Amino acid sequence: MKRFLIIMLFSIPLALSAQTFDKAIGIRGGHSAGFEYRFYTDDANSYKLLLATRDNGIQLHALKEFHEYDLFTFSEQLSLFYGLGAHFGYEQWDKYYVQNNTSWYEERTALLAGVDAVVGVEYLFYEVPLSIGFEAKPYIDVLGRDFFDLELFDFAFTIKYHF
Repeated sequence: MKRFLIIMLFSIPLALSAQTFDKAIGIRGGHSAGFEYRFYTDDANSYKLLLATRDNGIQLHALKEFHEYDLFTFSEQLSLFYGLGAHFGYEQWDKYYVQNNTSWYEERTALLAGVDAVVGVEYLFYEVPLSIGFEAKPYIDVLGRDFFDLELFDFAFTIKYHF
């Protein structure tokens, strides 16, 4: 019985480090901040759904991501990912009016749609199923307040729980 307990005690860390994860949930803090859900189709491909807030509105982003491991020789836990996708939602803003020495604000709302790209690095902790990352998600709005709006600097930090 003692041998069995010792064997089990030493095999639990090996079993935990050998686990593979096929889903992740997390938070994204940045210009487009929100909650994300990622599911892996295999080791190198995943899909991400991001429910984000920006410009006083809510957008749903759907992205196809590709993962590159073994790029960094100093750590096998650090990986690169990149991908493309689309988003839709709405935005709100206040429009300022002046007429006959009177000024006022009027709230406006518009549907929003566009194209996204993403590139980032992510560090996966093997001891606990968490990862932290830094990413850039440039986007183009082709529908919204402005007909064409390009944002190149949507940087964010992420933290995800893998299961």
